[in-house]
Amino acid sequence: MSRVLDVKDLSVTFLQEGREVRAVRGVSFHVDRGETVALVGESGSGKSVSALSTVGLLPDSAQIGGSVQFKGQELIGARDQTLREVRGNDISFIFQEPMTSLNPLHTIETQITESLALHQGLGGASARKRVLELLEKVGIRDAESRMGAYPHQLSGGQRQRVMIAMALANGPELLVADEPTTALDVTIQAQILELLVDLKRAEGMSLLFITHDLNIVRRFADRVCVMQGGEIVEQGPTAQIFDNPQHPYTQKLLAAESTGQPDPVPEGAQEILRTEGLRIWFPIQRGFLRRTVGHVKAVNEANLTLRAGETLGIVGESGSGKTTLALAILRLISSEGPIIFEGADIQGRKSTDLRSLRRHLQIVFQDPFGSLSPRMTVEQIIAEGLGVHGVPAGKSQRDLVAEIMAEVGLDPLTMERYPHEFSGGQRQRIAIARAMILRPKLVVLDEPTSALDMTVQVQIVELLRTLQRRHGLAYLFISHDLRVVRALSHKVIVMKQGDVVEAGESAQVFQSPKSAYTRQLLAAAFDITAIGAA
Repeated sequence: MSRVLDVKDLSVTFLQEGREVRAVRGVSFHVDRGETVALVGESGSGKSVSALSTVGLLPDSAQIGGSVQFKGQELIGARDQTLREVRGNDISFIFQEPMTSLNPLHTIETQITESLALHQGLGGASARKRVLELLEKVGIRDAESRMGAYPHQLSGGQRQRVMIAMALANGPELLVADEPTTALDVTIQAQILELLVDLKRAEGMSLLFITHDLNIVRRFADRVCVMQGGEIVEQGPTAQIFDNPQHPYTQKLLAAESTGQPDPVPEGAQEILRTEGLRIWFPIQRGFLRRTVGHVKAVNEANLTLRAGETLGIVGESGSGKTTLALAILRLISSEGPIIFEGADIQGRKSTDLRSLRRHLQIVFQDPFGSLSPRMTVEQIIAEGLGVHGVPAGKSQRDLVAEIMAEVGLDPLTMERYPHEFSGGQRQRIAIARAMILRPKLVVLDEPTSALDMTVQVQIVELLRTLQRRHGLAYLFISHDLRVVRALSHKVIVMKQGDVVEAGESAQVFQSPKSAYTRQLLAAAFDITAIGAA
């Protein structure tokens, strides 16, 4: 088997504010023809830096040492012209977030054509024919009409398929996929993985797959390289790594899965929330007089109940209405139908009447960095709600902030710092502290673990369990990660295109799903043999 990529003793050092930061240290690995090699590890382990350094895509502040050979040709220190010929032609990249990788000002056809013109000199009808062929190859339905679409007009899965089409445009021998499925729903994730496996076979490519999701690695990687602190601490065949891990860090990663069950709901727990036939339809208005000609039916007839100390998991693909339902319950968007909170219908209340109620209804968002103001200290962020609802008598704001920081596992001595000085897991703890300082009764958790590494995810799930146990919190837990939902939720509702297609006790839904759609979701999340088996 011939070797496509051979990396030996790779080191990468960045110069930051006059000091050296070693991001990669003595990394060696190889990728053979037709092989899939996975680089795994937590954020900051050096996975992406190692991959980007192979073709000189790091900034000028990076000092790269060692050897990177592509089919015997040395790339470290190679001329810019040589690197340009390799990039896109021989080695192509698929990145994590297609919305930021695609240009919002250009159509899909224009962006793929640009690559064809640059590397192959194609244009006009020839380029258009090739673009159509690529879009069809990656499974874009009605590809001809989609060629004129802009990125925002496509779904997340469609955008990622476009990124794959761009990567395949010039027939690369090595495809580097950097977390290509992290932001996708489980069913779309399974489709993209199946697509990569099929394309790899059909095109005879090699694949370097970068991820922190070991469930994906187990599905279709031939070999695994485990990275920690800029070094490869263990590597070998996938079966060997998973069945008999040698390094403590590998063992820790493999053990990092949200497991267990939530604590039983206390006997006679008070009903906190109930909805009856909740409907959220957005009017479509057209014409000079803005007449309503139809509706976007975001949520239809949602019925749910939630008690103190209980977690209701809401699952479904993007666009199914999960977050819309939660926002309506919080009275942040308009809806129809009763919303009963602690025995009183809050549906018809005016905004001024809701102010005193909002301290009991809090939310934690998906992206902890995006939801925290970079201009505010941690103390200011956590205490923001106290400025609206007031500080309880006999307490100082600073004491309350210190108390809640300690409760969520943060050092109160760091309250003068800013969000960028914390890790992703610490930032999510800050967001949880901001919600918890008001001692709410209902907390909406909107994908609170999806942006986190597996080990950090386990810590956050355990923190949420502890807070629920201690304060009798009711959680609405929105997620596409069914493993976390199973570990945290007492009850589950499954949504599809605005409809609740299944609802019931968590154990019942996971063990004996009644809906075909629920079975499809569960198969995509838990069937590790489905991908790459054929």
